[in-house]
Amino acid sequence: MPILPGELRDQDLLLRLDRFELDITHHVPTYQFLLTHAISGETMGNARLRIGSTKHVEMYAGHIGYSVLPEHRGHRYAARAVRLLMPLAANLGIDPVWITCDPENIASRRTLELTGAELIEIVDVPKDCIIHQKGHPRKCRYRLSLNT
Repeated sequence: MPILPGELRDQDLLLRLDRFELDITHHVPTYQFLLTHAISGETMGNARLRIGSTKHVEMYAGHIGYSVLPEHRGHRYAARAVRLLMPLAANLGIDPVWITCDPENIASRRTLELTGAELIEIVDVPKDCIIHQKGHPRKCRYRLSLNT
């Protein structure tokens, strides 16, 4: 692990480091976090920070990914998690941070707007890409600069 993330906490949201590993799908080292309730310890979702800046990551996979369990949605946990990951990204020299989502994923698009990310473009994912093969033929590319 290149850098220990330290405590990543925002009020009732705590990002707990689950593991650091080579992401076998996207072929880059990745921090995997659990989104947990800081008081109850309940798992509310997950987030990951990919620390490789390959064309694949920047165009289709994104540096940051997140998922919030249905029963915990509506509290802006995903946007807060992205914000908590930004100092770690800065310490790792990732700037800008690229985050992608499916064009029809309105909740994720709103999450990225809340973080201050800028929609740069919507791209077609190549048919030979694992992301396309898993049913995601297009991606919105959002850029989040460290000075945002």
